[in-house]
Amino acid sequence: MALIFGHGRLAIAPPPPPLSPRAENLDRAGQTRRTVLTDRNRTKLNIAPDRDFYAFPRLVTHVDDGFIRELTDVYRQRIPAGSEVLDLMSSWVSHLPPEFSYKRVVGHGLNAQELLKNKRLDDFFVKDLNRDPSLSGIAAESFDAVVCAVSVQYLEQPEKIFAEILRVLRPGGVCIVSFSNRMFYDKAIAAWRNGSDYSRIQLVVQYFQAVAGFTQPEIIKRIPGMVDDSTLISRLLNFWRAPGKDPFYAVISYRNIKPV
Repeated sequence: MALIFGHGRLAIAPPPPPLSPRAENLDRAGQTRRTVLTDRNRTKLNIAPDRDFYAFPRLVTHVDDGFIRELTDVYRQRIPAGSEVLDLMSSWVSHLPPEFSYKRVVGHGLNAQELLKNKRLDDFFVKDLNRDPSLSGIAAESFDAVVCAVSVQYLEQPEKIFAEILRVLRPGGVCIVSFSNRMFYDKAIAAWRNGSDYSRIQLVVQYFQAVAGFTQPEIIKRIPGMVDDSTLISRLLNFWRAPGKDPFYAVISYRNIKPV
């Protein structure tokens, strides 16, 4: 049985009915076909349980307003109104476009108080994905979109989580993983801590590519003040670009096929 937390309520989900042969095949979808990280790359400086680290609610945003605007715009372009959305590793805000109505938004995180504050969530659940890297309480093909904002750096077994993401997505469903250069340093895995922004982008690309069934990942990279060409003037402008602004990175992939 799974504990399903909602806004001000707690329910025990009944055991699922026996799977049909087709459902069993769907449940096996998204198997990991290769390992991306070595054991050393998965290590953290702070090895205390994540549930303890996140026990105190942090009702703050961890990126600046420019990053949030970019993220909301990506969601606006990639997640149609009326979709069913799973917000993995969420918090008190989901950054979904306020003018869009969705059929259902389910949040996941490690702090129930934060998730209770999130007005976009219809339901939520609390689970440590590093202790149990599965979404076993969610049926296959349940969501049109899965999003994960500024949290992928904390996953110790991302290959398994991305396999689960593909399993719960409907065909044509989208997964959007966004991040910047900020992190809780001692809780980020070594591969992330020791990498550059470029290597972190490639790391998330590899997470998608490790799972059979995802489309070729797309990369969105928006750095405040950065001019994207190779002229001398552009290089000089990039050198003197506004400091202190959070770069925006997103890696996007679809299950099976990208909708036209």
